Amino acid sequence: MDLQVIKADRLYIKVAQQLSKLIRDGGIKPGERFPAERDLAVKLGVSRPTIREAMIALELSGIIEIRTGSGIYVTGKKPSLETIDRGIGPFEILEIRYIVESEACALAAERITEEQLVQLRQALREMEEEEKQEDATEKADWKFHSIIAEASQNSAIYQVVNWLWELRNESVLSTTFLENIRKEGIHPSLNDHRRILEALEKRNAERARIAMKNHIDNATSAAAAHFGPDAS
Repeated sequence: MDLQVIKADRLYIKVAQQLSKLIRDGGIKPGERFPAERDLAVKLGVSRPTIREAMIALELSGIIEIRTGSGIYVTGKKPSLETIDRGIGPFEILEIRYIVESEACALAAERITEEQLVQLRQALREMEEEEKQEDATEKADWKFHSIIAEASQNSAIYQVVNWLWELRNESVLSTTFLENIRKEGIHPSLNDHRRILEALEKRNAERARIAMKNHIDNATSAAAAHFGPDAS
């Protein structure tokens, strides 16, 4: 009996496979620019983050070239209809972090201890030092967010937030993309983190929630800028 393993492919892989076929069939020729991200999302019935992650996968395969500030262009490499699963993408992780970490921050504003505020100030200083290094690891950034999750005094939130950061650092799709945008000068916003800290120091839950939402929104917009003007 000839049976095949059933695979539950990630959505961005299915999108990347369709786009590979489009290129392979001559729908978009080498040197030509891809349609706008918004148009692709509508035609394929998926979210814009999914389109971005499909593009990252195609870039890793060498099928397309992303020219920052210009757009996405097809290379001369012959596309394969098989796309390797390279893990969860950065935009999906940012999307769930926006939901979880903003509420964690609001809880933390009501429950954070003086000792944890001291730890956050230290983490922020470490982030400032990391920014001076060419090979910044963003460990201090993770530490900052982990302290806030712990300050929510909810062990489930704490584990989920740290798990999301582990996913971010284990996924090839995510780590490769983050390395690329760091080379372009895109780094965690120190000012965003200062605003989060200020809201927590004032123990203002709503300001803390908004500060975290704005921070992750800004991080998403900065990352999306990698794909050119059509991604805005």
